[in-house]
Order: sequence, then structure tokens, then C-alpha cells
Amino acid sequence: MRRSICYCDPHHAFAGEVNTWKFVYTTAVALPKKTRLKFDLMSEGRDIDWEVPSVNLKKGQNVLYAELENGKILTATEVESPEKFTPQFEFVLQDKLEAGSTFTVVIGAPKLTDDTKVKKGTRAQTTAQRRRTFQLYVDTSGKGHFEDPEVFSMDIRGNVLSVLRVITPSFVTRNKRFDVIVRFEDRFGNLTSNAPDDTLIELSYEQLRENLTWKLFIPETGFITLPNLYFNEPGVYTIQLYNTKTKEVFKSAPLKCFAENTQNLFWGLVHGESERIDSTENIESCLRHIRDEKAFNFFGISAFENIEETSNEVWKLITQNVAEFDEADRFSTFLGFQWQGVTGEEGIRQIVYAKEGKQILRKKDVKYNTLKKIYKSFSPKEIISIPCFTMGKGFEFNFKEFDPEYERVVEIYNAWGSSECTKKEGNPRPIQAQGKAGVQESAEGSIQKALQNNYRFGFVAGGLDDRGVYADFFRGDQTQYSPGLTGIIAQEHSRAALAEALYKRSCYATTGERIIVGLYLAGQPMGSELDTSEKHGLMINRHISGYVAGTKPLKSVEIIRNGTVIHTLKSDTYFLNFTYDDMTPLAKACITPKDKKPPFVYYYLRVIQEDGNMAWSSPIWVDLVPLKPSPKKNSKALAKPSKKALLLEEDIEEEEDEDDFDDYDDVEE
Repeated sequence: MRRSICYCDPHHAFAGEVNTWKFVYTTAVALPKKTRLKFDLMSEGRDIDWEVPSVNLKKGQNVLYAELENGKILTATEVESPEKFTPQFEFVLQDKLEAGSTFTVVIGAPKLTDDTKVKKGTRAQTTAQRRRTFQLYVDTSGKGHFEDPEVFSMDIRGNVLSVLRVITPSFVTRNKRFDVIVRFEDRFGNLTSNAPDDTLIELSYEQLRENLTWKLFIPETGFITLPNLYFNEPGVYTIQLYNTKTKEVFKSAPLKCFAENTQNLFWGLVHGESERIDSTENIESCLRHIRDEKAFNFFGISAFENIEETSNEVWKLITQNVAEFDEADRFSTFLGFQWQGVTGEEGIRQIVYAKEGKQILRKKDVKYNTLKKIYKSFSPKEIISIPCFTMGKGFEFNFKEFDPEYERVVEIYNAWGSSECTKKEGNPRPIQAQGKAGVQESAEGSIQKALQNNYRFGFVAGGLDDRGVYADFFRGDQTQYSPGLTGIIAQEHSRAALAEALYKRSCYATTGERIIVGLYLAGQPMGSELDTSEKHGLMINRHISGYVAGTKPLKSVEIIRNGTVIHTLKSDTYFLNFTYDDMTPLAKACITPKDKKPPFVYYYLRVIQEDGNMAWSSPIWVDLVPLKPSPKKNSKALAKPSKKALLLEEDIEEEEDEDDFDDYDDVEE
């Protein structure tokens, strides 16, 4: 039995290439008059997808039409489908098409010359893809009874080399070897080897006394692993790549080398969607993209819990892939979902499971239709409930029902804005919309306001999300920023260690760049809670220290106490180490909570780079706890201490204050 033949001309495309594309269909059987043929570009209408053409031939460029063997041109009609974001294109044969004849769909320039087919053509998708498919449906009855489609396939390859990207660990230890990966990418982020044959790349370390340079050729794979690199001295470094052909210099994100170190910094998201690949229906491809191309260390699934968004079959597929992709020391996956509750009281949550193989909790199930019921079903370390988009009006969370055991971290930022504070209070990336249809900010969900009320949580960042409540934002007037990124500081690279670090609030948020941030108070890291009953010197002085290493020069590094900037650090370069002594008496600086809890202060770090990217450290809290009197042998001694006792007590306090300062020496080193 004869089969129809489908092929593309040209048979491959470069990502983002502008050209005129032909999809040639040779029919195996005769097609009668009035046969309907419907072409599907399989585009979702995103900026990264294949450019959607017009059917108006008068436009002169980026049009779609059909051509028969005799040269006759057929104009298409756009057919909208409720299941697709872009139209399909339908043709109707005015004459019979004999078996073996060709029917060609042309996308690009209507008048083909060597010059116009490129200048007035159609842009291909900007993502590389093997065997990218296009579909042609044929209905010989002419009544809309389309059968299984004929399929065209085309390889989309990486375009011309444009970017050299170095993937490195953020924390390394002196004289301890580590590997880096160099990716050769086009301007869209696709791997490519499309470069002149004589292209040579020089790799070197910045900040080294003895500058070691390697010579690299571009491999066919588009990437190369460089093993056994190390640094001899503690400090902040970057790895530089120099393209000798174009004279361009590319730098890695910063690496911080410690003299001794037991911690590691891991990057990823627990809430966010892939910008290229849908993470619900195409979970396997999404996880490969996040792991291999984005080079994340961890990723959390964050589909919405409703059955329309995430069916039971899809959830089963998700759980299987989460289990398969989780690999210690390479890539950690978290099973989770988004749950939307009562506005104000519950808001939007990202529920993260510490273990795999768990069921999705449907809100329509009476056992899980409130947060309190969900929390009663799990122990605190089994799940982490992350309030998201807390300042989005209509979706906000006012923190009045905040549960510190389950809500260990809060999303301070995602691609739709920051919930740190209001725009009037100085938020450089506020939640806002240009039109009436979008979502504005709500001060009720302000994170600073919640911190002022003694709600305690760490900070994480979310990525881009175009699902559920965010679906209308993507195509509407909502202001969109860069997708965020979460840094987790943990002892090892495993799901259990990362979950434990989140519980300890050993994490921080950035607007998407791998900015290194360290904050310590009296030797204790971000996320810690201290009190004066154990460290008496905190009543007089809070010794703050830390470090910042940005991907671009630093504009400002702000130490924030109780919502107010108390000290601003500046640097002429992209990194700094700092110390600061807050000498304001603790009793004067404290916030007195409305409940019977001790007065407190909180501190966190806000970093702003010259390119506008930001980072927020998780806070550190200090409680003013009254000192317990030492037991005395008799009431007389208690009433009037001797001069010798007073001198001794002063010596003890001085030693404790010195201990508070000395706690930082090792950290700073």
C-alpha cells in the first residue's frame, strides 16, 4: 500500500533563523474537490516559539499559503481552537488532486527570491529541538471529519556561537579540587558548535598570582568538562573565558574559596516553571532541561492541585519522574504542588514534601480544604508550606494565621514582583500592572510588616509561573521581572539535607543571578534565633559580619534592622567582606510584641547590583530575655553585693563581650 510522503525544505533550521519554509506533502491517494487540509504549526505563541504567520498575502512577509504543482496559490483560513493558543490554517481544494501530486505549505515570503526569502521570511523557534513536528490533517469528505495527521519533522539546531558560559560550584575549599563545565551557546542559550574553524578560547582564573591559561577548541557536543581545578588561597574568584576570534570576555558567577569549609551552596527553585518546557505534561523533558541546561542543583514540582490543572494520571507521571531524577551529589528533586486558600487568611501556598511518593492534596477533599486540616495530617518536617505572592491583591496572605512549624520560609520574590514591602516604602520590583486587568500590590501581605509582628521565616525566591492564578499575567498587563533563584546552604547535596536546611532557614533569595551572600550575628548564620540569656553581650553590641560576591559590580549592600536600613556598604568591585557593630542598646532598638513574648530585633541583608539584580539574606533574630539572678547564700549578700563581687561581675561581662566578637574570626577567614 502506498504511503504519503512528508518532508521539509530546508530539512533543518537554526534556532531563531529567518527564512522561508516549505512543507511538501505528496499524497498517496487522489484527493477529491472540496477536500479540506488543515495545517498545525504546533506553536504555543510564546516569544520562544515559531513565529505565527499571517494569511494575508498583501503583507509581503511572514505569511502562510499553499502552492500546487501547477503553480496555483491557495489562501488559508485561520481556524481557532479552544485547546490552542495559536490558530490552525485550513485550505480547501478547488480541483481534484491526483495521487502522487504535491501539496506544499509555504511559510515566509510570498514572492520568493534569494533576497526576500530571508529578509521577509518567518522566524524559526529559538530553542534547539530534535525532530520538531508539524501536522497536516486531511478531510476528503469536506465535512470536518479529520483523521490522524500527516507529520513533518525538522531538526532545530543551535545558531552561531555567541555566549561562553561557565558552570562552577559557588563554595570551594582551598587546595580541594573541583570540576567546571563550559557551555558554548548561541544567543538563545542553545548548545552549539557553529563557529569558525579557527575559533580558540582561552580560559584563565581571576585573582590568581600565577595566572594559568588553558586553550580550548569548540567540541561538536557544544560543551566540555574541565576537571581538577583548585585555588591555593582563600578569596573570591571568577573563571574567565576569552574568545580570541571576537575578542569577547565572559566571566563565571563568583566562587568563594574558604580556608576550611563544611558547607556548600546549592542553587535552584522549589516554585517555578520552565520557560521553555511545560513542567506538568512534559515533566521528563523539563527536568532534563533544568538539570542539564539550566544547571540547577535542585528543582521542585509546583503544579496547582486542581484536577483540571493536574490530573491523577499526570500526578502519577510526575511522582515517577521525581523519584527517577533524584540523584545525590548531582540533582535533587522535590515533590510538591500549589494550593490556593482563602484570600488573606491562607493565600497561595507551595506545599513541598520532604519525601517522594506522596499524593496530591485536593482542596475539594474535605480532609484538605483548609491549611489547618493539612497541617494536622503531617508532622512539621514532613512538609514545608511556603506562602507565595503574599502582596498580590486578591491573593494575599496577612500572616495572622502564620504557623512557624510548617511555614519555615516565605517567598519574598518571583517573576511577578517582590513582596518585601510596598513601592512607596522603596520596593524596586513591586507587584504592579500597567492596566486595570492586572494585580496590584496589597500592603496586608508585606513581609516586612509580618517580620515587625514577630513572625519568623527565611527567604526563598520563585521563578516564572504562567499556570493557575498566574495564567492571565503572562499575556496581560502585569509587570514581569526576571525569574528568581533560591540559594540553599547545606552540608551535602541530597534531598534530605536540602529539606533540613530549608527547615533551618539556611537559605536566601535572588532575582535570578548566583549572588553569594553570607550573614552572621555573633557567629551564628542567617536563619538563627539568639537571646541575651545565653549571650549577655548582645544587650550592648550585636557584632554583624559577612560577605557578598555579585555577578556584576555592587551598587549597595544594606544591613536592615527592624525594616530600616541602619548601615549601607559600598564596593568598587563585585565583592566585599564586612563587619559592623550595632552599638544601639538592645532595649532601645527592640520591638515589643503584642503578645507576651520577649522584645526582639531582626536583621537581614539586602544586596543591589549595578545591573539592578538583587539578593535578600534570611533574617537573624535576637530576643531580649531578662537575665536570671544567680543564687546567693543569704539575702544580705543578695541585697548588697561586695565590691569584689562587682569587680568580678564586670570582668565576666567584658569576657562575654569579647567572646561575642571573637566568634566571627573563623567565619570571616
